[in-house]
Amino acid sequence: MKQIGRCNVLWASSIKIINQMKSLLLAIVLLMGQAFYAQETKTNPQNTTTVKDSVKEKPTTLKEVTIAIPKKFIKIDSDKTTVSIKDNAMMSTGSAYDAVKKLPGVIAAPTGGLSLNGKGVRIYIDGAPSTLSGTDLQNYLQSLPASAIEKVEMIYNPGAAYDANSSGSIINIVTSSKKMKGVNASFNINYNFNKYQKPSPQILLNGKVKNLSWQTMTGFNYIDSENRTTTKQSFTAFNPIKTLNQENFSVNTNRNFYVRIGTNYKLNEKSNLLFNYNGSYSNDRNVFDATTLGDNIDYLNQGVTKTKHNNHEMSLQYKTKLDTIGSTFDVTGFGNHFDKTPLTNSAANEAVSATNSFNNGNIDFKLDNYYLKYDFTFPFKKQQFSLSTGGKFNGIEVVDNGTYFLNTYIPKDITFNYKENNLAFYAEARKKIKKFSFTAGLRYENFSVQRITNTLADKITFKNNNLFPNLSAIYEIDKNINLSASYSKKINQPNYNNLDPNNSSSFDQYNTSQGNLFLNPTFFDNYEFKISAYQFVQLGMNYTASKNNNLFVFSADPNATTPVSNQTFQQFEHFNTFSAYLNFPIPLDYFFKGKEEFQSRMQDMDKMNYIFFNLNYIKSDIQGYVFPYTNKAIWNYAAQTQIILPWGIKNSMTYYILPQGNWQIYKVTKPIQQFDISFNKDFMDKKLKVGLHCFDVFNANEVNALIAGANLESGFREKRDSRTFRISLTYNFGNLKLQKENTDIQTEKKQGGGGLMK
Repeated sequence: MKQIGRCNVLWASSIKIINQMKSLLLAIVLLMGQAFYAQETKTNPQNTTTVKDSVKEKPTTLKEVTIAIPKKFIKIDSDKTTVSIKDNAMMSTGSAYDAVKKLPGVIAAPTGGLSLNGKGVRIYIDGAPSTLSGTDLQNYLQSLPASAIEKVEMIYNPGAAYDANSSGSIINIVTSSKKMKGVNASFNINYNFNKYQKPSPQILLNGKVKNLSWQTMTGFNYIDSENRTTTKQSFTAFNPIKTLNQENFSVNTNRNFYVRIGTNYKLNEKSNLLFNYNGSYSNDRNVFDATTLGDNIDYLNQGVTKTKHNNHEMSLQYKTKLDTIGSTFDVTGFGNHFDKTPLTNSAANEAVSATNSFNNGNIDFKLDNYYLKYDFTFPFKKQQFSLSTGGKFNGIEVVDNGTYFLNTYIPKDITFNYKENNLAFYAEARKKIKKFSFTAGLRYENFSVQRITNTLADKITFKNNNLFPNLSAIYEIDKNINLSASYSKKINQPNYNNLDPNNSSSFDQYNTSQGNLFLNPTFFDNYEFKISAYQFVQLGMNYTASKNNNLFVFSADPNATTPVSNQTFQQFEHFNTFSAYLNFPIPLDYFFKGKEEFQSRMQDMDKMNYIFFNLNYIKSDIQGYVFPYTNKAIWNYAAQTQIILPWGIKNSMTYYILPQGNWQIYKVTKPIQQFDISFNKDFMDKKLKVGLHCFDVFNANEVNALIAGANLESGFREKRDSRTFRISLTYNFGNLKLQKENTDIQTEKKQGGGGLMK
C-alpha cells in the first residue's frame, strides 16, 4: 500500500505533464491516421482488413490484424520497439554503443550505464544475455561495429521466457543474418578524423550452398581518443573540511580485431541446426597524467595502462517443428569466455615533500559463462490460445587476481572469486478474447551465489528461490490504436563490477576504486501503461519500485588521516522511479510536398522527409536518503531528422539534450547535449554507398554533476573529444535482390514479453 501511495504522489505531480502530452499525441494520431488511412485506401480499395494466419511462419502467432505499410526506420509494437540500424546511414556507422545511445528512450547515464524510458536495462546480443558489465560491456559494444547490426529490439517489460535477472527492460542487438544463394560480399571502411586519424575496415561474406547457409564477418577497429575529468571534492569528516582539486587527462588507444561466423544447416523440412562463433581480440593502451591539489598537497601521477582483452562466444541450437499446427521445440547450448590483463606502470611525485613514489598494478581477470536451455511452444489455433514453457541452467564464474604496489616495493595481493549457478523454469500463456489480448507468465528462479576474497575471513553466500510473475493486457481500440498495461517482478544480481574489491587500472594515494562485497540483489516491481498508434506513436508511463538498489558513489573513510576518495557502490533500501515518455514522427512531406506526394513516398521510407521526436520525464524518490540539493525531475529530449536533398543525397541529423535536474542521486548541473549530422549518397545501383559524418558538431557533449556520498561531496566534470569527422565507404558484391534467409540463432524467446498473439 505504501508503494501505491508513493506512486499516486508522483502521478499527481506529473499529471499536468501527461495532459500536455495527450494533447500533442491526439494531434499526431489524427494526422497519422489521415495519412495512413489514405494510403491504405489506395493500396486496398475495398478497405478490407488484411488478416494474416501466420502459424506456419511463427508458431506463437495466431490471428493478427496488420496494416500494409512499407518498411520503416522504427516500428512500435505493444511489447517492444524495433529500430532498423542497417537502413539508417547515421546509426550504421560507428560502434554498437554509439547506435544504442541514439535509440528512442535510451539515456546514457552521467555515471555510465544505460536506461530505457527511465528503467534499468539488460543488454542482449542476438538474444543471448551479456554477462559483461561496467566498462567491460561498454568496451565490448564499442568494439562491435554498428554496420554489423541488422536491428535493435527494445523490450519494455520482458515476460517469463526471458531471464528474471533483467531489472526492468531489455535491449536486444540483432546482428546481420543475410544468407543468400551463391557467394556475396560487402566491404566497409570508416575513416575517423579528429586530432587522430585512424581507419576501421570490415568485410562481410555470406552465401548458401544446398542446405548450408553461412556468414563470416571480420574487421579491425583502431581508435584514438582523449578524455579529461576534473573533480572538486570536500571531505566533510575533517574539521575543518578539507578539499581536493583533481584533474586526470588521458589518451586512449583502442585496437580491436573481431570475427563473427554463423552457419545454419537444414537437416530436413522441419529441423535446423545452427552454430555461431563470435570472437574479439583487443590490445588497448591508456596514457594518463593526473594531478591533485589541496592544503599542503601538490601531487602528480603519470603512467600508462596496457590491457589485453579476449572474448569468445559459441552457441549451438537445434530447432524443430513437432507437428503441422506449429508446435516447436528448441534446444540451445551457449558458452562464453572473457579475459583481460590490465598492467599499470606509473610514477608519482609529491612536490611539496619532494618525495618520489610509484603506483603499479597488475590484474588477471577471467570470466566463464555457460548455459543450456530448452523451449516448447504449443499454439491452439481455434481457441486463439498459445502456451510456452521451458527451462535453463546457467553457470557463471569470475576469477580476478590483483597485485599492487602503492609507494612500496612490497606487493599487496587481492584475490576475488565469484560463482553463480541459476536454475530456471517458466510457463507463459497467451489468450485473445475479441479485442483483448492477455498474457500471464510465471518464472521460477533458483540462485546460488558465492563470493570469496582474501580481504575477508569468510565467504559470502546467497541462496534463494523466487517466483517472478508477469501479467499484461492489451485492448485494441481499432486496428491502428491499442492500450496496454503490464506488471512484472524482476531481480538484479550485483554484477562482478559492483562486487570486485580489486582496484581499477588507475589509482594513487588520493584515489582508489573498488567494489562492495556486501551488496544484496535488487528486486523490482515494474508497472507500465502505454498507448500505441500506427506503429509509429507511443505515449506511456511506468513506475518502478525497487528494494536494495545499488548505485555508484564517491565515499571517504571518516577515520582516515589523509583525504582519500574511493569510488564504490552503495545500497539504497527503497528506490522508486516514475517516468513518462512520448515518441512520435512528424511527416514533413505531408506539410511541404502535399498529400499526393506524401502518399507516393509512403512506398519507400528511404525517400521520405521526417522528424522523429522522443521525450522522457523521470522523477526518482529515495527513502532514507537526504538530498543535499533539491530533488528536481529530469527531462530528456531527442530528435532525428531525415531530409532528401537534390541528386539523391540523404541528410540525417540527430540532436539530444538532457537539461539540468536529478538523475537518481546525482545532480546534473549543466545540460548534456550533442548534435550529429551526416550526408549519404548511393552509387552504382546502390552497390556503393558513401557517407560524410560529423558527430558532436559543436563539441558540447560533456558531463557536469554533483554527487553526495558518505563523508564526501564531489563536483564532477568529464569531457571527451567527442567531436569526430568520419568518411564511410561501403561496397556490396553479388546479387543483392536475392531473397534473404533468416538463420540467426534466437537464444531467447522474442515473443516472451508482450500480450499480443505474436
